Amino acid sequence: MSAPTIDQAPELTGRRIEPHSGRLLAMTAGVLVLAVLLGVSVGAGGWNWPIIAQLRIPRVLAGAGAGALLALAGLAMQLVLRNPLADPYVLGASAGAGMGAIAMLVVFGRQLWLGSVGGALAALGLLLLLGRRAMASPDDEAPAQLILIGAMLSAVFAAGSTLLLALVPEQSLRGAVFWLVGDLSGARFGRWLCLVAIVLAAILAGWGRAFDRLALGSEHAWLLGEPVHRLRLGLVLLAAVATGAAVAEAGAVGFVGLVVPHLLRMFGVVRMRQQCWAVPLVGAALVVAADSLARGVAMPYELPVGAITALIGAPVFILLLIRQPR
Repeated sequence: MSAPTIDQAPELTGRRIEPHSGRLLAMTAGVLVLAVLLGVSVGAGGWNWPIIAQLRIPRVLAGAGAGALLALAGLAMQLVLRNPLADPYVLGASAGAGMGAIAMLVVFGRQLWLGSVGGALAALGLLLLLGRRAMASPDDEAPAQLILIGAMLSAVFAAGSTLLLALVPEQSLRGAVFWLVGDLSGARFGRWLCLVAIVLAAILAGWGRAFDRLALGSEHAWLLGEPVHRLRLGLVLLAAVATGAAVAEAGAVGFVGLVVPHLLRMFGVVRMRQQCWAVPLVGAALVVAADSLARGVAMPYELPVGAITALIGAPVFILLLIRQPR
C-alpha cells in the first residue's frame, strides 16, 4: 500500500484533528515573535539601539520575508507537482534564480531581482517541460523522476553560475560567492519582501477552495469546474516570483520550502485556508532563527544562513525520500 501523496492530503483530515485556526495563528505568530526577539538580540554590541535599528531589524525583516516567500514557493510547487519532495532548492528553481541574478550582475551590474525572477521562471518551465512524462506516470515513480530532473537542472544552473563568477568584478566576487550559499548581511529590502509575501499569501487564500480541489487531483478539480491549467500556471508564476524575490535579497537559502509545509502537515494543517498564512509565518521564523544561529554560533565570524537551513533540511529531505513508496 502506497503512502499518501500531496494530492491526498486534504482527505487526511478525516483521520486527523485539524487544528483550530485561532490556536494555530497564535502558535505560529508566537514562534515568529520568539525568532524575531532572538534575531534582534544576537550579535556583537548587545542591546545597542543604533545597531539594532540600523543593522539587525533590516536583517530580521529580510530573513522573515525571504523565509515566508520560500515557504510559499515550496507549498505552491508541491501542489502543482503533487509531490511532497518539491522545493525551490531541490528542483532547481533556486539555482536558476541564482544564475539569473549573477548574469544580470555581470551584464548590467544591478537588477538582481529581475534576473532572479527570470531564472526561477526558466527553471520551473524547464522542470514542467522535462517532467511531463514523470508527472503522468504512476505516483510511486513520479517523485524519484522529478527529483532526478531537478538535480540535473540544479547542476546545469550551478555550473553556469560558476562560469559567470569568472566574469564578476573582483571587488564583488567574495560577496557573490557568499550570496550563492545564502547571505543576509547586505539585505536592504526586507520590508518589500514581507509585503510581497503578504500579497502572495492573500492570493492563495482567495483561491483556497480551488486549490484544495486541485490537491485532490486534476481530474477531480476539473469535474468540479475548476480551471486546472490556469490554476497550475498561476501557482508556477507565484513560485517563480516568490523564489526570485527571495534569492535576489537573501541568496540561495535551501530547503525552507521543503521543511515548512511538511512540518505543518505533520500537525494536521492540510487545508489551504490555514496553510496560506501558517506556512509563511513558520518559514519566516525558520530563516530568522537560522540567521541568528549563523551570526551567533561562531562570533565574531559569520556563517552563511543557507548552510544552517541545509543542515536542518537535508535530513528531512532524506527521511521523506526514504518514506516514498518503492
